[in-house]
Amino acid sequence: MNDSALPVIDLSLLDGGPEAAAKFRDDLLCATHDVGFFYLVGHGVDEKLMDDLLAASREFFALPAEQKLAVENVKSPQFRGYTRVGGELTEGKTDWREQIDVGPERDVVDNAAGLADYWRLEGPNLWPDAVPQLRELVNEWNDKLSAVSLRLLRAWAHALGAPEDVFDNAFADKPFPQLKIVRYPGESNPEPKQGVGAHRDGGVLTLLMVEPGKGGLQVDFQGEWVDVPPKPGAFVVNIGEMLELATEGYLKATLHRVISPLIGDDRISIPFFFNPALDTVIPQLQLPPELAAQARGLSLDPTNSPILETYGDNALRYRMRAHPNVAQIHHDDLIQGPRGAI
Repeated sequence: MNDSALPVIDLSLLDGGPEAAAKFRDDLLCATHDVGFFYLVGHGVDEKLMDDLLAASREFFALPAEQKLAVENVKSPQFRGYTRVGGELTEGKTDWREQIDVGPERDVVDNAAGLADYWRLEGPNLWPDAVPQLRELVNEWNDKLSAVSLRLLRAWAHALGAPEDVFDNAFADKPFPQLKIVRYPGESNPEPKQGVGAHRDGGVLTLLMVEPGKGGLQVDFQGEWVDVPPKPGAFVVNIGEMLELATEGYLKATLHRVISPLIGDDRISIPFFFNPALDTVIPQLQLPPELAAQARGLSLDPTNSPILETYGDNALRYRMRAHPNVAQIHHDDLIQGPRGAI
């Protein structure tokens, strides 16, 4: 697969009548069975909103260090807020990026005995006072991309021979979408350095917006790393582990990574993770025989960890591994206690 071979799929085909909609579903199924990644166009998200969010993101990262650190994630038991460069790990290795993490704005869940550990992820965000427009832009982004994501999920369900609304209940009450606003400062010189290490996303699906003209994303295709450059106005979409689990591996959660830009350059990317409620166990679909015959079973991540059935367990495990400093401060009992294998 070369760069141009990454599938480009047009969401507006769903509104073009039965024949066009059927073509869209066929293209969607093919792309996510074979590659697990595709470009999405025709999604209807306004270009001005995309530009405004990128501009606000740049404004945040240009703030003095003390203003960014005022909302640092070490202050958040929910792993929200700002992560300084070098403050996150993938596969135990340092990622060379800074970012701000945002999740659903909710009250903290009382950590009463008997509650699952993953409820600790519910809580408030940390917002920078110096960029007040960021909160409103992120909320609008969340609404728009959640709607696009639900359309995609219903199209997958239909294409897989299931009721179109089979996934709806998982997102009806307290869904858990997450957003990262990421800046990769240049570190490659010219030998490539890790921006973020090889990983699969632990949720349902991801819609990624990358600053125009900025490469670095690579996808594992048949054992080789393939560049995925941004396309103007398009999202890069990929499958998360929950959809692989729901289809016994027919849909593919693909390893991907980001190479740091060259020294003197940088790159902004904004991944949106469409995730269900934390206590969701994703429905297991009964695939038609011709599709079931092509299901590959579940893959393992680079640490040989299995996909966990309850989304919140998956989410908490990823957070604990990626931000051990936050885990040490706020969740030391999970590290030291009987469930310390997280």
